[in-house]
Amino acid sequence: MPNEITANRKTISGRSIRWDEARAARAYAEGHWIHQTLADALQHAAKKTPDRVLLIDDNQRINCAQLHSQATQLAHAMLSRAHTGSVVSFLLPNWHEAAVIYLAATIAGMVVNPILPSLRDHDLQFILKDVNTRLVFVPAQFRQHDYVEMLNRVVAQLESPPEVVVLRGDAGPHTAYNALLQQGDDSTGLPLVNPDAVRMVLYTSGTTGRPKGVLHTHNTLHALLCQIRQHWLVEPGDKFLVPSPISHIGGSIYAFESPLLLGTTAVLMERWDAAEAVRIIESERCTHMAGATPFLQQLLNACETAGTRQPSLKVFICGGASVPPSLIRKATDYFKNAVVTRVYGSTEVPVTTVGATLANETTPAADTDGRRGFAEIKLVGHGSAPPNEGEVHARGPQMLVGYLHQEDEAASFDAEGYFRTGDLARMQDDTYLVINGRAKDIIIRNGENISPKEVEDILVGHPQIAEIAIVGVADSKTGERACAVIVIKGADAPDVDNLRNYLKALGVASFKAPEQVAIWDALPKNDAGKVLKHQIRATLAQNA
Repeated sequence: MPNEITANRKTISGRSIRWDEARAARAYAEGHWIHQTLADALQHAAKKTPDRVLLIDDNQRINCAQLHSQATQLAHAMLSRAHTGSVVSFLLPNWHEAAVIYLAATIAGMVVNPILPSLRDHDLQFILKDVNTRLVFVPAQFRQHDYVEMLNRVVAQLESPPEVVVLRGDAGPHTAYNALLQQGDDSTGLPLVNPDAVRMVLYTSGTTGRPKGVLHTHNTLHALLCQIRQHWLVEPGDKFLVPSPISHIGGSIYAFESPLLLGTTAVLMERWDAAEAVRIIESERCTHMAGATPFLQQLLNACETAGTRQPSLKVFICGGASVPPSLIRKATDYFKNAVVTRVYGSTEVPVTTVGATLANETTPAADTDGRRGFAEIKLVGHGSAPPNEGEVHARGPQMLVGYLHQEDEAASFDAEGYFRTGDLARMQDDTYLVINGRAKDIIIRNGENISPKEVEDILVGHPQIAEIAIVGVADSKTGERACAVIVIKGADAPDVDNLRNYLKALGVASFKAPEQVAIWDALPKNDAGKVLKHQIRATLAQNA
C-alpha cells in the first residue's frame, strides 16, 4: 500500500503512525534507523554463521540456521492464513518457540503482539478484540493453568475470533503448533517489509484504566539495540540471562533482538528461581542480566548463600520499580567484575536513561537513574517546582510511533513531539536523572505495571464494597504492593482472599489483586468529589 504523509503522521503498510520527517532523517543519518529488518539480519546470520547458538532453552540450543529455517517455514504457514500486516499474538513463557514466532511474523510482514501469560479471560478478551488478532499462540498448560480451556471461553465471546495455536501439549479443538509448522509452503511469496512499518504492539496499563496498545516499528527497536550496544558494554559472544518475561519490552529485546543485532546468546529462564539462576550464570558464563529490584535482591542473596561472586557477570541493569541505592552499592561491592546500575524507561520510550556504566560512575549508578542515552529529555515544571525539576518529557529514535488508537495520543505528547511520561524527576549535576515520584497513578510490583483504576472499576461491583481506592505502598521485596482502602457496604468486610477470588472469578489476572486491605469509614475527597490518594498514601505510611 502506498505511503501517505499528513501533518505529523504517515501511513505505512496501512497503519497511521506519528512521524517527524526531520527527526527520521537524523535517525537514518546517525545509523540508528536502517533500511533492513531483523528478518534480513536472520537471513544474513544463517548464511555467515549457521552454527552460532542464538538461544538456549533448558537443554535445547537453537542456532542461526535452525531459527531461520523454522521461522521461514512458519512465516509461509502464517501467510496462508492471514495477510501481511495482520496481528499475531502470543501468551508464552520464555520458550524458544516464541522467538520462532516473533521472527516468522517479521518475515511475513505481520505485527507481533506479546501478551503476558499471567493474564486471564477478562484482559485477554479485551486485547484480542482491541488489536484484532488473527493468530494467537498459547501453551497447552503452564503453571497449573489450562490455556486451551481459557481460549475456548475467550474466542467464543469474540465476533471475529483468531485461530488458536497450541504449543507443547494437546491442542484440543485448536491447531497444534507442530502441525502448523509443517504446513509452511514456500510457494507462498514473502513480502518486502518496510523497516518503518509497525512490527510490535505491546499493551500497557494507564491511569484511565483501559490498557493502551503501544506501537513500535522495526526501526524504533533497532535504535534501542544500538543504544544498548553503545552503553551496556556488550560484545559479540556475550550471553544474556533472560528471566524477565518475553512479553515485556525488556525481555523481548534481550531474547529476540539482541542475539541477531548484537551477536549475543539469550539464555531463557521459564520460571525465575534465584538458586537456578546462580547455576545457569556459572555454567553458561552469562555476562549480562536485567530485571526489576526483586531479581537483583534475590540473585545477590542466592550468590551469597552459594559463595560465588559470579566473575563472568559484566553488567546488571536494574529498573522497573523503586531501586534502593543501598542495594546497588551492596551488589556492586559483591559482584566485583560487574557494573550494577539503575536505569529508567517505559514501554513507550524504552531505556530513556542508560544508567551509569563508566568506571568512575559508581556513586551515580546507585544514587541516580543514570544519564540519558539517545533520548532527549526535558523536565517540565509544574506550579512552584524548583528549577531543574518537573515532569519527564522524552523523545528519541527508540520511542513509540503512537498508540493503536489515535485518540489515546491527545494528552500523551507535547507540541514538540515529546512523550509526557507522567513521572517526576530532577537533574543532578546537569547529567543524571533522578526519578522522585509519579504523576501517573500506577503501581509497579515486581516490575509489573498495575492500573489501580482498572481494578477499582471491577471491585466497585463487589457486594460488600461501597467505595474503594487502591494505592501503592512501599514494599522492600516487591518494590510496591497494592493496598485496597475500602468503605464497606453492610456489616461484613472483604479480606484479601475474598477480593482475589472475586477477581479470579471474573477472569482478572492474579497479579492485579490487592495484597492488603484497609477498612475506613470514608475516603478523603476534595470539593469536587475526587478521591485524594496522596492523603491515603500518607496516612498508610504514617500507620505502617
